[in-house]
Amino acid sequence: GKGAQVIVSRSDATLVKRLFERDVPEIHKGIIEIKAIAREAGERTKMAVVSHSENIDPVGSCIGPRGARVSMISEELGGEKIDIIVWSDDPFEYIARALSPAKVVSVEIDEITKSARVIVPDDKLSLAIGKGGQNVRLAAKLTNWKIDVKTESKAKFESGDAAHTDVDDIGGIFSGTEDISLD
Repeated sequence: GKGAQVIVSRSDATLVKRLFERDVPEIHKGIIEIKAIAREAGERTKMAVVSHSENIDPVGSCIGPRGARVSMISEELGGEKIDIIVWSDDPFEYIARALSPAKVVSVEIDEITKSARVIVPDDKLSLAIGKGGQNVRLAAKLTNWKIDVKTESKAKFESGDAAHTDVDDIGGIFSGTEDISLD
């Protein structure tokens, strides 16, 4: 008709932000701030938070007692998995945290191209990359850095330190292409 048209999207990252603002009093009061969110709607969300009070754990507050807060939001989103990390202004630390639950051995960054080379243990490559590349793709969106994940053996091989050539690595470069700033 002639009236105003309203388009509602449940796939936007702002929905997740608003749900946390509603259900986590520390976020609503401004004690905890959501710095960035990367989301693949219906599948997984990664969220970076920071506390403005040294006495409050931002991740624990978002998760809630026995996971109650994050579970309620996850159910609201149809069972979507939600990873919450502590934001850091140090890109080395932030990129390593964004790839959780994988453990990172080292991070090398190029500030000019905003790209990072991340080395993970050989047995953690699939965890770092995630199913269908989802973990590293969301980490790249969350940090807004291109992320190249390599195993330790592949990195040694490329630098000429390896004595063998039988390296099977499916790592790759992923880049965040969406604007994830929530300021």
